Amino acid sequence: MSATKDLHELGQSLWIDHITRELLSSGTLQRYVNDMSVTGLTSNPTIFDLAISKSADYDDDIHRLVKEGLAGEDLFFELAIKDLKQAAKIFAPVHRRTAGVDGWVSLEVSPLLAFDTSKTINQAKALHQKAEAPNIFIKIPGTKEGAPAIEEATYAGVHVNVTLLFSREHYVRAADAYMRGLERRLVEGLSLDVRSVASIFISRWDNAVKDKVAAKLRNKLAIAVGHQTYKAYRDIMDSDRWQRLENNGARCQRLLFASTSTKDPEASDVLYINSLAAPNTVNTMPEKTLLAFNDHGQVKGVLSRDGGNADQVLHEFEAAGIDPNKLAAQLQTEGAKSFSDSWYNLQKTLETKVKDLK
Repeated sequence: MSATKDLHELGQSLWIDHITRELLSSGTLQRYVNDMSVTGLTSNPTIFDLAISKSADYDDDIHRLVKEGLAGEDLFFELAIKDLKQAAKIFAPVHRRTAGVDGWVSLEVSPLLAFDTSKTINQAKALHQKAEAPNIFIKIPGTKEGAPAIEEATYAGVHVNVTLLFSREHYVRAADAYMRGLERRLVEGLSLDVRSVASIFISRWDNAVKDKVAAKLRNKLAIAVGHQTYKAYRDIMDSDRWQRLENNGARCQRLLFASTSTKDPEASDVLYINSLAAPNTVNTMPEKTLLAFNDHGQVKGVLSRDGGNADQVLHEFEAAGIDPNKLAAQLQTEGAKSFSDSWYNLQKTLETKVKDLK
């Protein structure tokens, strides 16, 4: 049995953090579903920027849509939704087989709205309606300003992938927003079958401190944060508050481990896949990491329900002068800026494509 199959059998979903038209049309994504137990897909502005800028596959659609008067964000979302609806169709059998637990694809609101609650809400609702597929998540940043948007979108019946989470505290805030949205639906007698995942970014932790700590602490912070957040996830799922919602038809907001490619060339290229196996969670990974894990990954065990030695490891980093709370805030701010930069690059890519096609 392959490592990807082992992880799937353990109960963790493997999603691919990658999309291109070639991936969809060539049958490669379907092969990953069939042979590597891939059960979902995530995307972000950086991924689409690379897909569109490095391929002519989008040129005909760009030419047609520009003739129809589309430009800027509207042009991009038409291109992205076409890809994601095709991906959603590929994962539809998984979605049906798992009663909606798995088989999801994700589309992100404009990163420029990461700190604008009302505009995020409006765009999330609009994209959800435009996508017209039962297995498309709308990604909303888990910033302080994003929390009310998560609540409101959930209340409106939008399936949300909360992105840009970096710590236990970020996750708890996102989970609280999700539950508030469901609780409002419960009061009004609406269905609680509104799905969500909460995506905590992993590898950027280690990359941020690699030159600030002793060698013995390298590549340990991210995994400790993952363990700590997993304990919080299990605590919420066991809480009376969540049990009341579940008894009325809600399904848990699964914890998703994102940014799981290894940045340190001296570390294992599947470090964060091997180390973060846990049932009823998701690990989304770039294509290169997926192929590496399928080739030589190992499922050695599962995360401890109690977080293992995460607190001890975090104390060691604090003793070395690293403040996890300050670093989490910094990483979230930098992550939002990185996606915004990619968004600007994406718009420039589209502008260039339009000029070239003219």
